[in-house]
Order: sequence, then C-alpha cells, then structure tokens
Amino acid sequence: MNVILLEPVDNLGEAGQVVRVRPGYARNYLIPQGLALLATKSNQAELEARLSQRAKQLAERKGDALRLKALLAEASLEIKVKAGEGRIYGSVTSRDIAEAAQATYDVQIDRRKLELAQPIKELGEYPIIYKPHPEAPIELKVSVVADG
Repeated sequence: MNVILLEPVDNLGEAGQVVRVRPGYARNYLIPQGLALLATKSNQAELEARLSQRAKQLAERKGDALRLKALLAEASLEIKVKAGEGRIYGSVTSRDIAEAAQATYDVQIDRRKLELAQPIKELGEYPIIYKPHPEAPIELKVSVVADG
C-alpha cells in the first residue's frame, strides 16, 4: 500500500514522500495518527498545497525548538521514587520525565519525542535526549533518587 507521509517517521521517510508500507501499518497506525494519507491523485494535489503551508510551520517549530533548547540547556530533572537497595519499585518512563519537566520548568514536552531505550529501573543519573525538532536535540539530565 502506498501512502504519502505528512510527518517525518523514523526509519520510514520524511514529510511529503510517497512510501510503500504494509496495509495494516497504514490503516492501524499511520493514518489514524495523522502521519500519512493514502497515495491517491487528489491527496497528492492536496499535499502540494499543504507543503507550502508546512514549510512555514516547520520554520516556526524550529524556532520554538531552539528557544526551548536555550531554556533547557542546563536542565536537570530530579525524579523521586520509592526504592530499596539501589533498585526502584516499578520504573521511570517517558511520561514521568515529561511530568517532571512540567513541574520543574513549567514546560510541556511531548513524551513521544523523548529517546528512552528502556524504562529506568535503577537509581542514578541518566542523559536523556529530547527531540522537539530533528535539527535541535536537547540533552536532559535526569536524576532518579530515592524518596525519603
């Protein structure tokens, strides 16, 4: 099934590209998430109109990302969790990190753009990459400490 990407998708392509994907991936993920459209002639014409508008939005997003990067340049987040002997009960996920950024810096970040390979399950400091824009990654220092 051919789809037109509306947003950049990791390991698939950039916005505006026509890519071939499996039908289930398109139906169940790409199209409902607003990341792609079916590759039809009418959708391609609509896409060209969107691309000019999108160029303006991308420039605006990049500017916002650079301002956020300046704000969070030396950001250090502390997340308090229940722990015993160096290990924590449960795990620290991208949602916890996003909530800590909201509470500490009053900045709302998209948890899906945090690059967290696995949930954090031990106390310590971790460098986490946040990518609000592909050209402006931000490194956050996350400290997981025992509560109490």
